Amino acid sequence: MKWVTLISFIFLFSFATSRNLKRVARESEHKSEIAHRYNDLKEETFKAVAMITFAQYLQRCSYEGLSKMVKDVTDLAQKCVGHEDDPECTKSLPTIFLDEICKVEKLRDSYGAMADCCGKADPERNECFLSFKVHQPDFVQPYQRPAADVICKEYQDNRVSFLGHFIYSVARRNPFLYAPTILGLAADYEHALQDCCKEGDTGPCLDEKAAAIKEKAKKISVKQQYSCGILHKFGERIFQADKLAFLSQKYPGAPFSELHKLIGDIKGIYKECCEGDMLECMDDRAQLMSYICSKHDVFSSKIKGCCEKPIVEQSECIMEADFDDKPEGLPSLVERYIHDKEVCKHFEADHSLFMAEFLYEYSRRHPEFSSQLLLRVAKGYEDLLEKMSCCNVSNKFDVHLQEEELKKHIKETQDVVKINCDLLADHGEQDFLKAVLIRYTKKMPQVSTDTLLEIGKKMLAVGVKCCQLPEDKRLPCSEGYLSIVIQDMCRKQETTPINDNVSHCCSDSYAYRRPCFTALGTDDKYVPPPFNPDMFSFDEKLLLVNLIKRKPQMTEEQIKTIADGFTAMVEKCCKQPDIETCFGEEGANLIVQSRTTLGIG
Repeated sequence: MKWVTLISFIFLFSFATSRNLKRVARESEHKSEIAHRYNDLKEETFKAVAMITFAQYLQRCSYEGLSKMVKDVTDLAQKCVGHEDDPECTKSLPTIFLDEICKVEKLRDSYGAMADCCGKADPERNECFLSFKVHQPDFVQPYQRPAADVICKEYQDNRVSFLGHFIYSVARRNPFLYAPTILGLAADYEHALQDCCKEGDTGPCLDEKAAAIKEKAKKISVKQQYSCGILHKFGERIFQADKLAFLSQKYPGAPFSELHKLIGDIKGIYKECCEGDMLECMDDRAQLMSYICSKHDVFSSKIKGCCEKPIVEQSECIMEADFDDKPEGLPSLVERYIHDKEVCKHFEADHSLFMAEFLYEYSRRHPEFSSQLLLRVAKGYEDLLEKMSCCNVSNKFDVHLQEEELKKHIKETQDVVKINCDLLADHGEQDFLKAVLIRYTKKMPQVSTDTLLEIGKKMLAVGVKCCQLPEDKRLPCSEGYLSIVIQDMCRKQETTPINDNVSHCCSDSYAYRRPCFTALGTDDKYVPPPFNPDMFSFDEKLLLVNLIKRKPQMTEEQIKTIADGFTAMVEKCCKQPDIETCFGEEGANLIVQSRTTLGIG
């Protein structure tokens, strides 16, 4: 494969005009989707994205083996450019790629039950293949960087092959990472090579930049998987509402009509990317960036510099750009959405559009809120319209009650952030982690101790990251990242159910997920394991987790008594010449005292 043209093209890739990205309209416009994408992307970028697609589905295959498959679909695309009516050319892109995968000899030998996916009809076939993608595969050996002089020579002597293998390597290790992101990482890596290979201290330079690129890939992958999870779990309507709230905050000066159109396009692109359709994902995302940049002054004053970058760098730059300044003099929403006598008429005429406009108007005025909180406010307003105004003969609002109801959602979230940030600031990271472990062990004692520790450490990381931010950024940071932690937990519990309470919080409402978990009590159906002295650990956090698993109804006073006993034991034994004997004796005493405190046999 000629990667030199590809990489050069990555930096020049752009579109002169924006097209309608809606899938149905697009497919009716083009007889052959593969020909259309080939013409848009041009040969070398088409090949690169095809390689990414195959590497993400067939993570065990060699670069050489996948190159042959890339050649096959490229040959088909070139044929279809001149013969769009050919039956092979009218197939959808996912069908073409999966047909190619199902032609692989001895597919079952390498991939086992995944070969059974080939017996399914589309789109179930694609869903089946997606379920076999392995995040962070252990069968792919960790990357070992060659010596600095070797890697620089390889890049300088055969840049084409070097960058091609980089793209393949990233794709197979990150099967859910979108193609535009992978090409962006390739560009970052080339910049790093160009800088470091000139340095006298090349090795440390490369290590530092490579570590930053790896961390960047990890963060982007987590966010992309989160978005795909929300789209899959809660559907297009909730996904679009969440994106509308966020973009209204980010682009508060943009008119509603532009953002409303943008949300429809974004939904279509995410659907393509999440379904592994990387050619359409790449092409449509590039077109969307081109459209935004053609109207950068309409959307935001913060993105002009991004639009001057190559297309592969535009996307990330635009997504990471700061929120634009809120327009001055925005009128109060009370007159339009509460006092207006026609509010019920507008609500009933076009329910969805009316609520979308409310969400837009409210969100653009509140950049200090999370998108989830904004959705809760919108839902609260919608419920009040239905209960109080539009079902009431007098057609009048109780304005005070309306405002108090909406304030409840805001105060609950603000209080949660303040309580946790104060706990972290006043007591430090270890006590914060201990408090989180106690809370969540009570909520879901069925979860393994290791998993609870993993969840606790993730929540601690959220606190450390967000609580140091200015007051107006703490809430969206905290709830945004907590939502990612909760989504990961909920995804895992789909295959390994925890309890009915957790299942309810995970499935009932996207906007109310975090408050649902915050309010979650103990599981009344939980049957504790019999007492086992082995549950006593010489780590205070593990000791408390194990004891709570034995008795989730432990009171704060009981927890304090046992924790104080543990601290006293450690202080006493660490002063003794025979520490091990002391811990053995005092540990046995602590077991007896703890059982007495908890009233367990």
